[in-house]
Amino acid sequence: MMKTVTVRNVTLGSGLPKVAVPLVDASADELIAQAKKVAALAPDVIEWRIDFYQDVLDEDKLAQTARVIRQVIGDIALLVTFRTEGEGGELALVDDKYFALLKTVAKQKMGDLVDVELGHDQAAVQAVVETAHQNGVKVVMSNHDFAKTPSKEEQVKRLTAMASLGADVAKIASMPQSSIDVLTVLATTIEANTKLNLPIITMSMGDLGKVSRVSGQVFGSALTFAAVGKTSAPGQIGLVDLRHDLEDLKLN
Repeated sequence: MMKTVTVRNVTLGSGLPKVAVPLVDASADELIAQAKKVAALAPDVIEWRIDFYQDVLDEDKLAQTARVIRQVIGDIALLVTFRTEGEGGELALVDDKYFALLKTVAKQKMGDLVDVELGHDQAAVQAVVETAHQNGVKVVMSNHDFAKTPSKEEQVKRLTAMASLGADVAKIASMPQSSIDVLTVLATTIEANTKLNLPIITMSMGDLGKVSRVSGQVFGSALTFAAVGKTSAPGQIGLVDLRHDLEDLKLN
C-alpha cells in the first residue's frame, strides 16, 4: 500500500492519480489570467513553473505574485517549481542561487509544495528539504532526463535516494526512444511502490509515453500532469481528455 501525502484537499497516493496543471506564463498579468482559467476547471494541483516567470529573481515580485495566485486559486494545492535548464527548464541558474531561491519559496510559504531536483549537491538538497519542512511545506523531489530512459535499476536507485533525503513525494520523468523504454518506466513504478514508503510520480514523456500519463492507478503513479493551453513538457494531454481517460481506466 502506497503511503499517502495530504495537502489541502488532495491526497496523493489514494484512489485515482491526481491531476496537476502547470502555469508557464512569463508576466504576472498573464499568470493571473491563466490561473483563473485553470482554477475554474478545478484540477487537484496547480504547478507554478517559476523558471518561466520573468521576475523570478526579484523576491518581492515573486512573493506578491504568489499571493495573488493563491487568492485566485482558492484552496487548490499549489506546487512551486523552478526547473533548471539541465532538466528541461527555461533558465540557467547556478546552484547557490537555485537553492537560495527554493529556501525563499519555502520560508515565505509561496506554495504548499516545492520541487527540488535530486541531481545537485546532496547536502544542499537536504537543507532545502529541512527548510521546507520547518515551514510546513511538502517536498516533491524530482529527476528528469529529456534525452533517454535510464534502466529500471537506475530509476529505482534515484527514487530511493529521494526517499532517503526526506522527500515527501518522489518524481522521475524520462524520454523514451522505444516502447520498451515506456515499459521500463511502468516496471520502475511497480518496483518503487513495493520498496518505498512514499507516493511515487513517474512518467514517460512525448507521444510514446502518453500511456504512462493515464495508467497511474494500475502501476502506482500518484500524480499526472495535464495541459490547459500551454504545456510544460512533451506529451502532456489536455485536462478534459485526461480526466476522461483516467475515469475510463479506473479500477473498481
